[in-house]
Amino acid sequence: MPIQQINPQEAKDLLDQDPEAIYVDVRSIPEFTAGHPIRAINLPIMHKGAYGMEPNADFQKVATAVLPKDRKLIVGCLAGGRSQKACDILAQRGFTQLYNVYGGFGGGRNPETGEPQPGWKDLGLPVSDENGEGVSYLSLAAKAKS
Repeated sequence: MPIQQINPQEAKDLLDQDPEAIYVDVRSIPEFTAGHPIRAINLPIMHKGAYGMEPNADFQKVATAVLPKDRKLIVGCLAGGRSQKACDILAQRGFTQLYNVYGGFGGGRNPETGEPQPGWKDLGLPVSDENGEGVSYLSLAAKAKS
């Protein structure tokens, strides 16, 4: 199944329709802890480093360890670029039900039309600041090590 392109409202609708679906927020840890879509887990594809954003060398290892390959994975970031890259990586690792959220959390553009797309936050969709066990990147990375 190809990577589906969906907007934030469609992502919320998928989460509502399928309680087993997982929203994978691939933004950095500071971005995630400042607020994220409800039911999201943090699996950053990039980390803030000394010279800007740097690839998360453990992204694939942690993703493979904590994400079920048979679930719908709704992958989002701030605008849709990092999440598309994450979807491409996950597809190469055998994940098949992938949905890239264009517009992400902060807004972006529809990849087909180029039209502006409000983000999750701008649409007034439910936001959480939960960052505990099973949600935070640190807790997910620890599971991958055990």
